[in-house]
Amino acid sequence: MPHVINGLAHKMKKTKFDVLIALDDFDVEIVAHIREHFRIPGMGETTCRHFRDKLAMRMKAKEANIPIPSFTSLFNDEDIHNFCKMVDGPWLIKPRTAASAMGIVKCHTEEEVWKTIEDLGDQRHHNLMEQFAPGDVYHVDGLNVEGEVVFASASQYLDTPMEVAQGGGIFRSQTVDFGSKDHKKLLAINKKLMKAFGMNYSATHSEFIKSHSDGKFYFLETASRVGGANIAEMVEASSGINLWAEWARIEDAKFKEKSYKLPKPTKLNAGIVVSLSRYEKPDTSSFAEEEVVWRMNKAWHIGMIVRSDKRERITELLEAYGKRIAGEFHASLPPEEAPRH
Repeated sequence: MPHVINGLAHKMKKTKFDVLIALDDFDVEIVAHIREHFRIPGMGETTCRHFRDKLAMRMKAKEANIPIPSFTSLFNDEDIHNFCKMVDGPWLIKPRTAASAMGIVKCHTEEEVWKTIEDLGDQRHHNLMEQFAPGDVYHVDGLNVEGEVVFASASQYLDTPMEVAQGGGIFRSQTVDFGSKDHKKLLAINKKLMKAFGMNYSATHSEFIKSHSDGKFYFLETASRVGGANIAEMVEASSGINLWAEWARIEDAKFKEKSYKLPKPTKLNAGIVVSLSRYEKPDTSSFAEEEVVWRMNKAWHIGMIVRSDKRERITELLEAYGKRIAGEFHASLPPEEAPRH
């Protein structure tokens, strides 16, 4: 970090930087630190923690009475032992600042917990432990202006991110039925989350789980960025809102002290399927249904986005395409290991 600060200080002798924007999870902390040092407006290090550090997220959510799975830090041995006794397993040990599902370990016994913690060595404090709660995972992708959520799109992962990342599966997601109870609940909890976490200006991507045991939504994590895995393209297919473009317009309006107005969104059902491919340039011409509105153009990958007035049609296509891709195109690689810190 001292090298980054010194390098930017040298650059600023000739070039003035008015706005700094973190486009990726791993940039959030760096950019917050730079803003603090050079006194550039924007999210500082304290608020940044709520959108980067999974332990800080959980503690802040608990403080705001937002439902979350039971969790504990890995600072104190007695706390860990008591957690294992009081909270039914299995449990997840996960890095506090890794992206996606990188580095998550599932433990079924307290013996497995202590073995995993031992393997972490003196880096254990960079991790946390929480109860594994089986359920369906959802995501809300939004835009925030002046502390208010001005746009939010709710969707459901058809396979959880952990299953895809660690099991080499096929990524699928689709928009939640507009106006349904789940849709309203997700938008409401996301709004409460953004307010509690102090979000002012940014695109955000937040994840929630609907527990199989009680049917309630629980907060999992959030990020001050556009969602990955081409979620932005799916959101645009559904709503007409390009999250990247609108985020840029919001930052521009904020700096120039102008008002921002969101374009009127549409409400169409959309879904996405993405997978690694065993072919460098897979031929997707046989996926010829009229609902296909986007095709992935990336080496060793295959993916489509579908859009329809009928949500049932999206579900049908994602199911069929998932099976076809699994049989004809799918490839997988071992999951990446999260860095120790």
